[in-house]
Amino acid sequence: MNEERRTVRRRVLQVAAELLEEGGSEAVSTRAVAAAAGVTAPALYRMFDDKDGLLAELAAYGFEMYVAEKREALALTPDDPVADLYRGWDLHVDFGVQHPAFYMLMYGTAQPGQRPPAADEAHALLVRLLRRAAEAGRLRVPVAQATHVIHAATTGATLALIGEAPPERDLTTSARLRDTVIASITTDPPPSSGSDLASHALALDAALEVALTAEPPSEGAGVPLRAAETALLREWLQQLAG
Repeated sequence: MNEERRTVRRRVLQVAAELLEEGGSEAVSTRAVAAAAGVTAPALYRMFDDKDGLLAELAAYGFEMYVAEKREALALTPDDPVADLYRGWDLHVDFGVQHPAFYMLMYGTAQPGQRPPAADEAHALLVRLLRRAAEAGRLRVPVAQATHVIHAATTGATLALIGEAPPERDLTTSARLRDTVIASITTDPPPSSGSDLASHALALDAALEVALTAEPPSEGAGVPLRAAETALLREWLQQLAG
């Protein structure tokens, strides 16, 4: 795709995004988008095939906005992995409340196996936050399990808030759920002489995962074990973590 076509495509998505924010997905008709973007209907169909294709691109556009906002905001937080989990929760909910039509398109119409690349990046950002907590000895459950818990809880809380009329919307509901959920998967900072076996096991497991998935592997980051030995060690660590 040449630069001119990319520019036109981006302009169409920006116009469609404005229509979505103003009137929801029903306002994003191919005729309305073509007219507002100054392109012909055939040109629009060549870019997106149909309305469903346009909405799928809009969902990806929404994830790009979400990831950009969250990455920028988290870069400003203290270097505390659990504090970042709290901050990440609030950023997720705030994005949904501020962009309800986008959020409904991104999370309310999800189909198994049809996640756009930007959604994968949002998921990876959550995994990185939780992995940092595990490496610091602050996680009481495996990273994969904690990821499912946080994702389900934040999505449910945000969709519930979006479904309420703004005058009746109580954000303290999200804060209370946030505190309960994050407390259930994290631990207090271990004392310098402490021996919390579960958190240490999870921290080592997280460090192994980082070493095994590093691309390209950093110098000295390799695991000096055969694949079967590494798998057995990780199984033991997860058993020790309970």
